[in-house]
Amino acid sequence: MSLNEEVELLRNIPMFSKIEPSKLKLLAFTSERLTFQEGQIVCRQGDMGDSMYVIVAGDVDVIVDLPNGPLTVATLRKNDFFGEIAILCDVPRTATIKATSELTTLMISKDLFYRLATEFPQMAVEVMRVIAQRLQQTTSDLQETKNELSQAKANAGESGAG
Repeated sequence: MSLNEEVELLRNIPMFSKIEPSKLKLLAFTSERLTFQEGQIVCRQGDMGDSMYVIVAGDVDVIVDLPNGPLTVATLRKNDFFGEIAILCDVPRTATIKATSELTTLMISKDLFYRLATEFPQMAVEVMRVIAQRLQQTTSDLQETKNELSQAKANAGESGAG
């Protein structure tokens, strides 16, 4: 893929859509293009993160390790990104990312991400928007699970009272 094709690809990603073409060229040139095979782990929960990834092609599962085994909590596709929490908060990776098809990503280092966020506040706003959407979905999922548990307890109490 040529540099101009990568710039066009980046322009279609909401996080980068407002960045001028010359800066997108810099991003395309300084980020690292990585390819993963289906089933390959991109990053593991608990590892320290020093980069984020933008999906150029393919899909990934977001998997969280729980005491009773791994749980797939999301699937991400072309133009989605992941790994931003580890670089924003200096915390270990919060999930394992596994390719579910052949996957092509642009890996953006922590330093490059911070430089871009400083130069292009709109990019930082877009990242915050996506993180807020993910938090809202997680909160909604937790509330739904809490309601299901409450209903199951109520049903168990009714059947045990007989």
